[in-house]
Amino acid sequence: MPAPAVHPAATYQILQGPHGIPRTGTMNSRERWRRFWAGQSVDHLPDYEFGWWRECYDVWLDQGLPSWVDNEEKGERFFRLERRICFPANVGMRPGFQAEVIEDKGDKRIIRDSGGVLCEIPKDGHSTIPHYLKFPIENEADWKEFKKRLDPDDPFRFPEDMAEKIRRYKARDYPLGVSVGSLFGWIRNWMGFENACMAVREDHALVEAMMEQITVLVCSVLEKLLPQLEFDYAHFWEDMAFKGGPMISPRDFKELMVPRYKRITALLHKHNIKTIYVDCDGGIRQLVPHWLDAGVNVMFPLEVQGGSDPVALRREFGKNCLLSGGVNKIKLIEGRAAIDAEVDRLAPLVEEGGFIPHVDHRCPPDVTYANYLYYLERKRKRFGIPV
Repeated sequence: MPAPAVHPAATYQILQGPHGIPRTGTMNSRERWRRFWAGQSVDHLPDYEFGWWRECYDVWLDQGLPSWVDNEEKGERFFRLERRICFPANVGMRPGFQAEVIEDKGDKRIIRDSGGVLCEIPKDGHSTIPHYLKFPIENEADWKEFKKRLDPDDPFRFPEDMAEKIRRYKARDYPLGVSVGSLFGWIRNWMGFENACMAVREDHALVEAMMEQITVLVCSVLEKLLPQLEFDYAHFWEDMAFKGGPMISPRDFKELMVPRYKRITALLHKHNIKTIYVDCDGGIRQLVPHWLDAGVNVMFPLEVQGGSDPVALRREFGKNCLLSGGVNKIKLIEGRAAIDAEVDRLAPLVEEGGFIPHVDHRCPPDVTYANYLYYLERKRKRFGIPV
């Protein structure tokens, strides 16, 4: 039997199994999820992926994907991935704006989207970043009006069939999470990237007021929800980094965001939610120590080309930094030999524990259907994951 590997929460005992993967018996997805992130032995590595670009369903249809697989939920069933869902509580902007077409420009449209952003998009619907024209918050007056959409006491922050959902989720055998919002990512969406970054430097008070309102809202929703149901994880969404690093300085992050993160994570910890992850693309290395200090312990999705290789992050931050993602999508495009090498590259990190490997963002249509099937087969065989 190999020597036990040290884990932040417990001893992650690697029991005898294929390629050193823990084998203890049959567990359901919820048990496996909770034990895995707690550093305890599990029957096999949790089997999750991050999903696919919408275009994959059309491209892969011609390559053999069944026609009924046309959305993420069906994709997860077809590829036999484990299930996890998020409770439908709304901690963000409510109500949204009325989406409308402002102008038809031939092959493009100018629209106002549900986030209140005026933008230009292609009419054919292909996935691309819109051309942004105007954002709903440009000054303090805009914020005062927008703030009405962040009312903590809005009764529609919870589903109408709340009691029935709670009854059903109590009997689940899969992980259930709760969204805990975004302190900078949402503000970037509401103000626009350049405006939000400039505001951090030049209108500190406005940014702080916005982050404070988000924090009050999130905490209010959590205080009402968490006593009613046991959750298995919580997640933040930020998307506040480029390949070269974060969109705001680590100093501003520490000053503005860490104290507010701590208020939210303290509530989560009070209700025994110990797995708290952040979804942030790009190069996150400079922000990781501040997230860890703030009580966020899982980094996701670890874009390798974006500067967030899981091997490097684990080397720098140790096993207190739990990881999810990190399979370089470019290697899936390159073919079987590259896929083999990428899976083998990550194997030592898997054996350490505290790391679930999956594609480092949504899988793009450049990856062939055959390559994607091979990747899943190779990953499962290498890490002892049964289908």
